[in-house]
Amino acid sequence: MIILDDSEKEELTLKNAEIEKKLKKTRKLSITEGSFSAISGGAGENYVAPYALALNATNAEIGFLSSFPGLFGPITQIFGSKLMEKYDRKKLIVTFVALQAASWLLFIIAGILFLRSFAPEFIVPFLIISYIINITFGSIVSPSWFSMMGEITSEKMRGSYFSKRNRINGTIAIIVTVAAALWLDYTKKTDIVIYGFIALFIISAIGRSISAYYFTRHYMPKIKFEKGYYFSFIQFIKKAPFNNFGHFAIYVALVNLTVSFAGPFFAVYMLKDLSFNYTWFTLVNISASIFSVIMMPLWGKFADKYGNRELLRIGSIIVPFIPILWLFNSNPIYLILVPQLVSGIGWAAFNLGASNFIYDAVTVQRRGIVVAYYSLLNGIAVFIGASLGGLTAQYLHLSFMNVFLFIFLVSGIGRMIMVVSLLPHIKEVRNEITPREKNPLLYITHLHLINGPSHPLYGLLKVIVYPLSVFKIRKVKDEKSGKIS
Repeated sequence: MIILDDSEKEELTLKNAEIEKKLKKTRKLSITEGSFSAISGGAGENYVAPYALALNATNAEIGFLSSFPGLFGPITQIFGSKLMEKYDRKKLIVTFVALQAASWLLFIIAGILFLRSFAPEFIVPFLIISYIINITFGSIVSPSWFSMMGEITSEKMRGSYFSKRNRINGTIAIIVTVAAALWLDYTKKTDIVIYGFIALFIISAIGRSISAYYFTRHYMPKIKFEKGYYFSFIQFIKKAPFNNFGHFAIYVALVNLTVSFAGPFFAVYMLKDLSFNYTWFTLVNISASIFSVIMMPLWGKFADKYGNRELLRIGSIIVPFIPILWLFNSNPIYLILVPQLVSGIGWAAFNLGASNFIYDAVTVQRRGIVVAYYSLLNGIAVFIGASLGGLTAQYLHLSFMNVFLFIFLVSGIGRMIMVVSLLPHIKEVRNEITPREKNPLLYITHLHLINGPSHPLYGLLKVIVYPLSVFKIRKVKDEKSGKIS
């Protein structure tokens, strides 16, 4: 046992206080960095599929636009996890985020080629390759970023911190996405829509460049890899059916397969079959994000109290119904207030629960490599799902219903099958949480109204202005993890 004298104890206390100060600053910087990343995504990534349609992409090509980047991105994450062993994480993140910012120039080149009618048959394939490059640069740093975020946030604060970060960044993304839609509608009316897309991709490049700058100001603790930490993807797959994290990874991958079967075609359905303009298309598209942002504080507190597995269960119950609700009405108001409302609530729970479950279940050393394998498994699933969806949309001809609605129906049924058959095999890894309710509706009994001070009208106005103020969930004590070590 090592005994420290008073001066050594004081020095250790000061050192820990200085590290905590740096971690706190980094958490704030991460929200700022994420805001500029959200600007990049809102102006660029959200409009890749509409851009492809403006460049005359077929249904199959829209499917490939999702499937190939969805596969190549996770493959490069394995390469990124190996780079963590040789290079500083901060340098890796800054370098490849800057390269991702520069890759938006390829999207601009595709537009210029289209305007000049140069090799029109190769423009969409060039766009797909450009998107693969863009996603690849972002994916290489995912293990480093995920590992870093796990170290700057403690278990007891992750739910509330990530809900706050997602809420702020999501709000900015929504504002940028709406502004971009109004801009595209204007450029479409003036017959310069390709120039409109080019301007958005320039904004996207600038936003991601600023994001790279903020990463230079992050504090990232040094990480040491002990001998024997590494294991291959084949070993990961072989062990997956026999451990809890493996059950989780397989479950999320198969859910994503059924989701990606329909995912790329909501945009095609709205823009082609329903003939929505860019404004209505965007309003429907981002409404789910708005509802997610609203729900994030509640789900964050819920996860801290009941656990991330339970939050994943709530999201999993909701997610299968989302595509099926698209079958009943094509009015944009209905789409916003019914399927997209359900989507925002469900996916906010599912995604927050899934991402935080990884932090709980995996140790710091193996977090990078496990996230890479987890993402590759999901990438393979997305590739299969989106490719099958694209081929179905291109070659299946039905007389009794719209082919896209058929795809949505199949996706919903597939999600239900995965949830019912696989979710029960996933166990919570934290011990010190409030016992879950067997019937998820019973959680309502744990939520209670916050009363206004004296006049009932005050309470009503508070609910209208701050809808989430009607809910209150007590935070949970420190959690204990059962980790992959």
